[in-house]
Amino acid sequence: MHTKSRGFTLIELLVVIAIIAILIGLLLPAVQKVRDSAARMSCTNNLKQLGLALHNFHDQNGALPPSGYTVAGPGNPAGKYVGWRALTLPHIEQENLQKLYNFSLNWWEGTNTAAAAVPVKTFQCPAVPGRAEVLSAVAKSPRPALAFANPLAPTDYEALMGVQPSAINPHLGTALYTSANRFAVMHRDSRVRITDITDGTTSTIMVVEAAGRPLVYRGRAARPDLANDQGIGWADSEGPFSFDGARADGSVEGCGPAGGCVAVMNKKNDNEPFGFHSGGANVVFADGHVQFVRDSISLPTFAALATRAAGEVVGDF
Repeated sequence: MHTKSRGFTLIELLVVIAIIAILIGLLLPAVQKVRDSAARMSCTNNLKQLGLALHNFHDQNGALPPSGYTVAGPGNPAGKYVGWRALTLPHIEQENLQKLYNFSLNWWEGTNTAAAAVPVKTFQCPAVPGRAEVLSAVAKSPRPALAFANPLAPTDYEALMGVQPSAINPHLGTALYTSANRFAVMHRDSRVRITDITDGTTSTIMVVEAAGRPLVYRGRAARPDLANDQGIGWADSEGPFSFDGARADGSVEGCGPAGGCVAVMNKKNDNEPFGFHSGGANVVFADGHVQFVRDSISLPTFAALATRAAGEVVGDF
C-alpha cells in the first residue's frame, strides 16, 4: 500500500511566512542595539587610547599638546602648523606613520599629505554611517587652496578649546567667562600642565566627539550642500573649536537663550560636540577617563566642564 504524502496548504505557508516576518521584526531592533553598543564601546576604547596618549605626551614634554600649533613649542621645534593628533602618533603605536610625517613642514606640505591620507582607526568612530572623500581644500591662510592625490583620512575626535564667553554668558545669571578663564586644556599654541587645571582633572574635558566631518550634519541628516573647511582630516590643525551651544535644528550656534541656542550636542557637527550614539556623546577628561555624557546635560554644566580654571562648582552630570 502506498501512503499519499500531504503538502502544505497555501494558508499554512502564509501563516509560517507571517510568523517568520514577526520574528525578524522582533529580532532586528535587538541586533541594531547590539551593533550600536559595540560601536559605542569601540569609540570609548579609541578615546581611552587618546587620553593615555595625551598623558604620555605630557610626561615626555612637560605639557599637554595644544589643539594646534602655529609657533614653536614642545614637539614642534620648527614652529609649523601641526595638529594635536600628529603629535600623539608615537603614543598610539603609529611610529612608522610618524616617520612619514615631516615636522619641519606644515601639515599640508611635502610628504605630509601622503601621511595624512593613511587611515588611523584610533581616530575614527565606527558609529559614523558614511564618509565624504576629501580631495581638495579651499584656501585658509596661511594654507593655500589644495588638491590631494589621495583622500585625506578622517577623524571623529577633536580638542575642545574652551567656551565662547559672548555665547555662554547670556545663559548665566551673572557673566562668568572672560578672555582669561575661557580655555580648556588644549587650545591654540597652549602649554598647559596638569597642575594648571585648577578646576580638577576629573571635571575638565580635553577631547570630544565631533563625528562625521568634513561632511556636515544637522541632527542625523547629512547636508552635503553645506560647506565645511575645518576638521577635514586627522592631520588638519584647524578642526578644534570652542563651545557655543546651538539651536535644536542645528541651523545656528552661539545665539544665546534668546535665539534658542540651548542645545549642548548632537545638533551640528561643525564646531559643536556631536556623536552618532543615541542619547549623548563620549568625551575624554583631563585625568584620562572617558565618560558618556547625556545630551540632556544643561548648557551651563557642560560649559563648566569645558574650562580648566574658571572656578565653577560642578555637581552630578
